[in-house]
Amino acid sequence: MKESKVSSEHPLGDVGQLFLFVVFVIIWVVDSFFLRKSTFLSVFVPMPIRIIVLTVLVCLAGYLIKSGHVVVSHKGKPKGVVKTGVFQYIRHPLYLGTMLFYLGLVVSTMSVFSFALLIFIFAFYNYIAGYEEKLLEEMYGDEYKTYKVKTGKWLPRV
Repeated sequence: MKESKVSSEHPLGDVGQLFLFVVFVIIWVVDSFFLRKSTFLSVFVPMPIRIIVLTVLVCLAGYLIKSGHVVVSHKGKPKGVVKTGVFQYIRHPLYLGTMLFYLGLVVSTMSVFSFALLIFIFAFYNYIAGYEEKLLEEMYGDEYKTYKVKTGKWLPRV
C-alpha cells in the first residue's frame, strides 16, 4: 500500500454536489408544489404508496450515508482501502445514499422534471466516482483493483 498526500476526491466534487443539490431542490419544490407542470404521473400512484417508498428510500439513504461517512470523517479516518461495513458491498455508499434521497423526493411527487435532473445528477456522480477510483487505484494499486472486482460500484455483486 502506497501512502500519498494526494486527495482521492475530484477537485470539483464538493462544489458540483452542492450546486446540483440547490438546483434539484429548486426544481423539485417549484415543480412539485407551485407549477405542477410535470407531476401528472402522481394520479397513477396513490399517495400512501409514494410516502412508503419515500420513507424506505430516505431510511436506506440515511443508513448508507451514515455508514459510509467513515471515509470522510476527520476523526479516525481509516488508512488503506475500507472493505468493511457497507463498503464490503458497495464502493460508493455516500454517493448512492445521496441519489436514493433524491429518488425518494422524486417518487413522493412524481416530478418528471426532477427525475430528468436526477439522471443528470447520476451521470455527474458516476463521473466523479470513476475519477476518484482512478486516484484510489494509483494510491493503493492491486489492493484497490481486487476490491473493485469483488465489490459493486452502485449495486452489490451477487
